[in-house]
Amino acid sequence: MTDDPNRRRGPVLIELDSAEKPAQDPGPRHQPRHESRQDGPSPADAPPIDEAPRALPRPRTMEMVSRLVGRRPSRLTRLFINSGVALFTFLLSIAALDFIDSLLRSYPVLGWIGIALFALFTLAALGMAWREYRAWARFAMIDAIQRQAGAALADDSMDEARHVTDQLLSLYRNRPEMEWHRARLSETRGDAVDAATLLAMAETELLAGLDQQARREIEAASRTVAAATALIPLALADVAAALAANLRMIRRMAEIYGGRAGAVGGWRLARTVMAHLVATGAVAAGDDLIQTVAGGGVMAKLSRRFGEGVVNGALTARVGIAAMEVCRPLPFISQPRPKVGNLLTRGLKGLFGGDDEAR
Repeated sequence: MTDDPNRRRGPVLIELDSAEKPAQDPGPRHQPRHESRQDGPSPADAPPIDEAPRALPRPRTMEMVSRLVGRRPSRLTRLFINSGVALFTFLLSIAALDFIDSLLRSYPVLGWIGIALFALFTLAALGMAWREYRAWARFAMIDAIQRQAGAALADDSMDEARHVTDQLLSLYRNRPEMEWHRARLSETRGDAVDAATLLAMAETELLAGLDQQARREIEAASRTVAAATALIPLALADVAAALAANLRMIRRMAEIYGGRAGAVGGWRLARTVMAHLVATGAVAAGDDLIQTVAGGGVMAKLSRRFGEGVVNGALTARVGIAAMEVCRPLPFISQPRPKVGNLLTRGLKGLFGGDDEAR
């Protein structure tokens, strides 16, 4: 087959200059021909493919947990719940008394056994109510110590600082593991020259070890929430796991720093922690969370669930820090305030087989 001599071959070059160039003879075969174009897009205006914006993973699990715990019910909802509980208790009590009365007429022995069991249940209910009251009264005392410490620092009052120190020594007098620290603080407290120094000494002697325990609880909760978000495929199972981990962490914060959170008190404490988060603006992304969120974005390139797990773990660490600030009887004076990035890094290190003893 013979080639057509009029057929043009070779590479085609397109000129993007605005000036019109005169047409030229294409020349011999394999010589590039030039065409002109007046207007056209520039390749430099195209965005790089690798730098396309990527949405960061959204912490849906912790958003749901914060809504469940932090949202305060309306007055109508509280009235409905309280009246429903009161009505149910009243009807249950009437039914129990009626049953015991009929049992006494038919079988006196069984009736007296029923009366004894009902009395035992009533005493147990009163004991639980008393325990809840004492637990919340203890939280009120810790909150009062914290406010008095803040006033002593603001006024530089040695008298108020000594009073706060006495209350701290009384708060931990029934804990044998802190007996040596209490004795050391009692011996060295006379060397303080101002309120800040005295409270810093009390913080170092009494709260430094408790802070380490609190950090370990936060790391464990962050690890649990991150793993639950990444590995549990069910829709609400990860929310339930995260809610349980956060409530357990908050209860442990209270126990570490001297409080006792019961069933109702633990839930109220969790709501107090969420309110503290909102009041202090800790829900916004600060410097200690930006790097973690960026790390979650990197993980999201590999797996969306792992990216969400990192961010949910970071928010759990932030909840834990807020719980420390609420349950701690002193503000952070000389001891460093924990950071989200450090807590999450150590927690995830434990998830992948890190040595806990190295902490």
